[in-house]
Amino acid sequence: MTTTLKIYAFRLSQPSRAIIIFSKANGFEFEEVKVPSIVHGDFNLFESHAILRYLACAFPGVPDHWYPTDLIKRAKINSVLDWHHSNLRSGAASYVLHTALAPAFGLPLNPTKASEAETVLTASLLTLESYWLKEDGKFLLGGSQPSIADISLVCEITELELLEEKDCNRILAPHKKVLQWIEDTRIATSPHFEEVHSYLLKTKAMSKKQSSEGNYESESSIRAMLSTI
Repeated sequence: MTTTLKIYAFRLSQPSRAIIIFSKANGFEFEEVKVPSIVHGDFNLFESHAILRYLACAFPGVPDHWYPTDLIKRAKINSVLDWHHSNLRSGAASYVLHTALAPAFGLPLNPTKASEAETVLTASLLTLESYWLKEDGKFLLGGSQPSIADISLVCEITELELLEEKDCNRILAPHKKVLQWIEDTRIATSPHFEEVHSYLLKTKAMSKKQSSEGNYESESSIRAMLSTI
């Protein structure tokens, strides 16, 4: 008997998007319910990195590149995921919160915390380019195909789509290698990447409409930057 998989997710959430894209890319049948966690039969699990690791191991036929069985390769992916939480996620999530999302939670914008978060975010993007993406290959750690770490980190960065375009460009445009890696990850997980991110872009478009900005289309600021590479 097939065990039912339920993914409790919110597509505006970076970790939720990563889990859904991975599940769709690997053809898992699942029921999507809001709130970020999963239920697989009688097993409940939360924390996106733990969920991605579990799904990569629990379902037969998942290609090895997502979470390799080789102990050293797997350890390297785990090191990227551990680094993510205290660096890239800390900077990106906090910056978006204090510059774009705070009013939606009834909070005031906080320029001081935003500035502190941008410092962490900028340092993290530099580390991505100089260390995690330094080897040959399109993906993290020199991979020729994406891993669960690629999806998780890319979905973190795509949250910057919610920023004003000038801020998104200012932060990301200097990082050509990061932009190309995001695009390569999108292509590798298409069409699921675009489908899952459509909610994010629609939210961005609605925000523009409410602020009376001229362009209400659901366009990606990040993809537009690729023309500068």
